[in-house]
Amino acid sequence: MPMTTPDVRFLHELASAAEKMTLEHYLKPHVIDIESKPKDGFRFDPVTSVDRDTEMCLREIITRQFPEHAIMGEEFGASGESAWQWVIDPIDGTRPFLCGLPVWGCLIGLLKDGIAVMGMMSQPYTGDRFWSDGKQSWMSGRQGEFAIRTRQSAELHQAILHTTAPESVALYKGNHFSALQDKTLMTRYGGECYAMAMLAAGHIDVCVEYSLQPYDIVPLIPIIEHAGGVVTTLDGGRAEGGGAVVASASEKLHRQVLDILNG
Repeated sequence: MPMTTPDVRFLHELASAAEKMTLEHYLKPHVIDIESKPKDGFRFDPVTSVDRDTEMCLREIITRQFPEHAIMGEEFGASGESAWQWVIDPIDGTRPFLCGLPVWGCLIGLLKDGIAVMGMMSQPYTGDRFWSDGKQSWMSGRQGEFAIRTRQSAELHQAILHTTAPESVALYKGNHFSALQDKTLMTRYGGECYAMAMLAAGHIDVCVEYSLQPYDIVPLIPIIEHAGGVVTTLDGGRAEGGGAVVASASEKLHRQVLDILNG
């Protein structure tokens, strides 16, 4: 078993494979097989043949390179036992994928002893990639490749707040999201994983999501943390297990946000 973090080039290899698989079907709805899977509080939670095929492709590449590593994916669950575990969401944001809106992404993360240490968010259509190599967070795209940093100076009244869907907020009993909205500059919806990546890049200041799975957040935790941000559950714990998750641009802002959300 490797004693050091795998090379970041392997993250890019996985992202390239996921990009190839997803772009073959994006904006071509006639070739996509769509089903709905059970999710509490939601009448429709889509899964497609593209999700499944992409995850299977990534699993095969990981197993070939690191046969001793465990894998957790949205479509096929967990397999293997190891201190190292890859966490995959082949299409985070299947709804915008089906709508032709490019705010979905391929999420690939790596846990070491249960802690997220590396992560990749790739948006194949725009060509943007956000990743953490275990020490620093980066972005590449049309404007080149560069290190990214959260907006450390943002005060609460200046903060841009994001949540993906108001339905998730409404389902969380006793939430104080409206109180947070009243104290921030503006609220935006629908950004999926792209919003978390933009928080790491300094364009959004607070992301609140009330019903995440581990594969939704594990790949994003290192990207945000290594850019200077903070990610925890609503009660202040580690967020690798999902649930109600809050990400903020700075420690100070995060403490203020948690105080408001917890009433």
